[in-house]
Amino acid sequence: MNISRLKRSPVVIIAKKEIKDSLRNRWGMFISIIFLVLSLSVTFAGSAIRGELSLPEISALMSSLSTIAVFIIPLAAMLISYDAFVGEDEAGTLLLLLSYPLTRGQILLGKLLGHGVIMGLTITSAFGFTCILLLFIGNGYKTIDTIILFTQFIGSSIMLAITFILFGYIVSLKATEKAKAVATVLLLWFLFVLIYDLLLLTLLIADLSFISQPMINFLLVLNPTDLYRAMNVSGLDVGGGGLSVFAETGWGIFGLVVAMLSWIIGLMGVSYTIFKKRPL
Repeated sequence: MNISRLKRSPVVIIAKKEIKDSLRNRWGMFISIIFLVLSLSVTFAGSAIRGELSLPEISALMSSLSTIAVFIIPLAAMLISYDAFVGEDEAGTLLLLLSYPLTRGQILLGKLLGHGVIMGLTITSAFGFTCILLLFIGNGYKTIDTIILFTQFIGSSIMLAITFILFGYIVSLKATEKAKAVATVLLLWFLFVLIYDLLLLTLLIADLSFISQPMINFLLVLNPTDLYRAMNVSGLDVGGGGLSVFAETGWGIFGLVVAMLSWIIGLMGVSYTIFKKRPL
């Protein structure tokens, strides 16, 4: 009875519609292939630049995967969600959807569930397959430690994807045209993934007297991509360099997860507020 009621839930129905749309245009398959190729390349061919083929240490592997994924996941998440509202508005289907006995919260949650499932499946299948291959082929990798680290990596990747899906929704709700929405999400990706990190590393290299660890932690919280990096290298030996900043926050994985969930909850609140005030 509860299962049948769940299937008839407006949130689930809207989520199924978003999943079917993504499967029909093969967007999910395209993202999954990109993730898989990048994951396998970093894992099994990353040492080729040194003139040899060998598997990296698990700490080096996780830092490399997170460094690559932090560029791709936010972009993929926003490209899958940027037209969730402005696209339907241009097609005239958003007005039809709002005429049904649905709350705007149900519409928002349904779209988020659908897009979250698509990103979750692509991320889990690509990086999960890499983990399985590594356990079968790699010698010297501890099974339990590898599974725990990859599970943590996949979970944090899904949270990062949901965060930027919500950024895509905010852009989609504010934009008047799909072309403007695309330009805006590309600008957001550029600012969060490239510019912010560059400025942060510049401050750290400058070794200014007022830059303490609490200040660094505060700057990390302001960017979900930096939180993602910290979640995946926390507690690992990444040596010196820029990644050591993310590994030495002192928060532990629980504190970093709470910070990322705060981003998700906050962005959901902003998205709902904008959608609620949006005129018919």
